Amino acid sequence: MSTPGEFRVTAVQATPCYLDREATLAVASEHIDRAGSEGADLVVFPESFVPGYPDWVWRQNPFSDGEWYARFQSQAVDVNGPDLDPVRAAAESAGVWVALGVTERTPSGTLYNAVVYIDDTGEIAGLHRKLVPTGAERLVWANGQGPMLTVVDVGGVKVGSLICWENYMPLARAALYERGVDVLLAPTWDNSDEWVPTLRHTAKEGQIFVVGVTAFIRGSDIPRDLPGAADIYGGDDDLLSRGNTTIVAPGGGILAGPLIGEAGTVTATLDLGRIAAGRRAFDPTGHYARPDVLRLSVNTGPRP
Repeated sequence: MSTPGEFRVTAVQATPCYLDREATLAVASEHIDRAGSEGADLVVFPESFVPGYPDWVWRQNPFSDGEWYARFQSQAVDVNGPDLDPVRAAAESAGVWVALGVTERTPSGTLYNAVVYIDDTGEIAGLHRKLVPTGAERLVWANGQGPMLTVVDVGGVKVGSLICWENYMPLARAALYERGVDVLLAPTWDNSDEWVPTLRHTAKEGQIFVVGVTAFIRGSDIPRDLPGAADIYGGDDDLLSRGNTTIVAPGGGILAGPLIGEAGTVTATLDLGRIAAGRRAFDPTGHYARPDVLRLSVNTGPRP
């Protein structure tokens, strides 16, 4: 574990065992064990790492993907059941916190794009659901809710999440700034050239640390027993996500990464004193926010 005033984060740019929950959780557990042995305080995984990001929704007619969706739903995570037991045990054994990107399945069958927080005793400590699925994602994921737009306390460090293009929602960012976020997690499928500058802008705007984490996955990683998979996806040279996992400091400077073109991990020890130092010049929730002129309202009540 880190010394006082420091916080060590490992971002895992791994390949999921696509649409196989049990096997992907085993991959996550291995990374948690390793990161714990290397002194991590928090281990972060990509967007919908379990059971994998539903990339096919962008590539085929929505009326022809029934078997894809059925498998996706069957391999999604029941957060309140035993599905997460392997990673909960790994977190407890390693003595680390985990932020795991999952597709969550509720008892009604509704799916959410979510980040599950697991503490260093293996208990589930929080859940964030993506407020608005992007584009074709709305075919599989429902909208998240305001009460989950919050932060968790990780040994005195306030950690929050915005998933993928939630990070382009100015008011969502502002809501987390108001809640005192120190480290913003940005799990994503976006591995474009524009994504890392997005992380850097957010880090400077909020004077916070930002951890962007992306999967690494090829066309050859998609199971060929899914209908039309061989026609939709290529082989090893078909990079669905090349990755661009990056850790950024307050002010926008890159601490580690981006990792591109391979699986691996990106680790950095965060000097938490840099947050206050950065806010000497710009404090987005202090007097620079002009609360006498501008005001943010967040509905944290039950979903209507």
